[in-house]
Amino acid sequence: MMWWVYALGSAFFAALTAVFAKIGVSNVNSDLATAIRTVVILVVAWGITVARGELQGIQAISRHSMSFLILSGLATGLSWIFYFKALKLGKVSQVAPVDKLSVALTILLSIIFLHEDLTLKTAVGALLIIGGTLVLIL
Repeated sequence: MMWWVYALGSAFFAALTAVFAKIGVSNVNSDLATAIRTVVILVVAWGITVARGELQGIQAISRHSMSFLILSGLATGLSWIFYFKALKLGKVSQVAPVDKLSVALTILLSIIFLHEDLTLKTAVGALLIIGGTLVLIL
């Protein structure tokens, strides 16, 4: 059940991220804002890793895992760049819901690439997310 606590924490901090980013990007180039945010995240993530003594695990990472972690990092970076540009131009109350379409897209990609099952509950949930996004942005 611990995943639920972490997921709620993620949602809470993602919400703060959107609000703080909108304020921060108002008079700053969105690419520069993304770069600043990335440095902060880099320092925090490496600081936690070192403080918890988990750095020695880096040698055990396979090429396969490292390749996909790098691809994930590239996707995250591109996501942030687009997110900050969208926040610069749009309302956070519209940008954030569109960004959360990633949930429905993730479900689709997990079915295609990870061969996860599409249950009725998952399909209805994804459709509700898409519908809710449309309601919020139109």
